Amino acid sequence: MGPAYAWLKPVYLGDDLYARQPMCAAILAAGGSFLLGCKPASHKTLMEYLRGVELDSSCRTTGAGSAKRIHRYRWMADVPLRDGDDALKVNWLEIEISKPDGKVTYRNSFVTDLPVDRSTVVELAACARTRWKIENETFNVLKNNGYNLEHNFGHGKDTLASLLVVLNLLAFAFHNACDLVDQRWKAARQKLAARQRLFEHARSITAYLLFPSWNALLRTILTGVPPPQTA
Repeated sequence: MGPAYAWLKPVYLGDDLYARQPMCAAILAAGGSFLLGCKPASHKTLMEYLRGVELDSSCRTTGAGSAKRIHRYRWMADVPLRDGDDALKVNWLEIEISKPDGKVTYRNSFVTDLPVDRSTVVELAACARTRWKIENETFNVLKNNGYNLEHNFGHGKDTLASLLVVLNLLAFAFHNACDLVDQRWKAARQKLAARQRLFEHARSITAYLLFPSWNALLRTILTGVPPPQTA
């Protein structure tokens, strides 16, 4: 699918498992860029190039009080991804986040073909960490917060399970749209806190009551007052 989306100039995110020369070369050949996790233990040649060198670095502070964090960045350009004369040259960057007392709360490093310097390192690190935002706010929600979309959902016979997966994803997409634009939905989410609890309320009351509209359903969840029922 890479060539079909090359016109978008995509940046492929992935963990250390993908930070290998065949994968990086394939991404570049498909017209994309990569921003992949890079563990020191699995990239020993690259680490040798960093050892004993005074790396470019920068530091910035965010938040205040107990939320205050110190972000430290280091980077180096044109280092070999692996051993050998044919090694792909990549740009390496690292982010370390710590509390004012020095306790480190996060540290990770990445490799990319995109330019890394003082003007780009902060944005690149933020983009690399976005993979976990996708994991937590999409996949984790689908598996654990009311959608019941498990890894072993399967594809079933005659694509039945695949159809259920598509319906599940459509529901998730519509619910996220509601999070952005539907004021009653947002109020109901805020009142009930957990997304799964909202689903439980909607499932329970629709078993006993008829609602003329989506807004009437949400209004009942918010107020506890059902709409008039016809005989």
